Amino acid sequence: MLNAPPRLAVWGDPITHSRSPRLHAAAYGALGLDWEYGRERVGESAFAARVAELDATWRGLSLTMPLKQVAARTAVSLDDDARLTGAVNTFLLTADGPRGFNTDVGGLARALQEHGVGTPRRIRVLGAGATATSAVVAACRAGAAEVEVRARRVGAAEALQRLGTALGLDVRIGALESADLDPVDATIAALPGGTDLGAVADALASTSGPLVDVVYGGWPTPLAQAWERAGVAAHDGLGMLLHQALLQVRVFVAGDPALPLDREDAVLAAMRAALVGD
Repeated sequence: MLNAPPRLAVWGDPITHSRSPRLHAAAYGALGLDWEYGRERVGESAFAARVAELDATWRGLSLTMPLKQVAARTAVSLDDDARLTGAVNTFLLTADGPRGFNTDVGGLARALQEHGVGTPRRIRVLGAGATATSAVVAACRAGAAEVEVRARRVGAAEALQRLGTALGLDVRIGALESADLDPVDATIAALPGGTDLGAVADALASTSGPLVDVVYGGWPTPLAQAWERAGVAAHDGLGMLLHQALLQVRVFVAGDPALPLDREDAVLAAMRAALVGD
């Protein structure tokens, strides 16, 4: 086993739909690394015990739902984004235990920039769940000074207001169905796939900049169709998926999501090609 290549995998439940194996295989191929990356169905109740079973050949894990919160509680350390959001999507496995990172935040911030939202002043976030938490932090990382959170249950978004205070960000909360809308530079949709807001979506689209929807299946979503009717660009979640995976590769290779890879442009191009070909 001493000569076995480092092992990595994506865990979650469900997991068969995950595109991470294809993305990571492309990255390690471009880097010339003989690393194994698989997938495994792991639920929340089995998570801690399964992590404890991993031997020294394991280098890291990509983690998807429903494991992000339990991973944050299991990690021996958290990066800033994981600490702020209480969610971990990346484990770097060390002798001292798993180090936790949240690359969803950086991946979404990079996707916003790629979609032309370079210097936003105000961003609207639709939803108030765990993904919305990462969206608020990503808006801050992208340079926004204000974030408007629209939620079906306004009370559920109060934690995001407290998060904004910690970030020095002005977070305002409103009802998702309200027609009292001010213009924003971009909208991040952190709602379940297939959510249909009816006429509300058209009202939102008319006051919003480009839409970045975290959903990438069943495209175009009803939300995206509303943006298209308004003549405003709508982007799926593949950009976020791509860039969060690149930051995961940085963690697995160098231990730091802020440290660029050697020949990173070529690595990103190989990952993008793999994603398009999926």
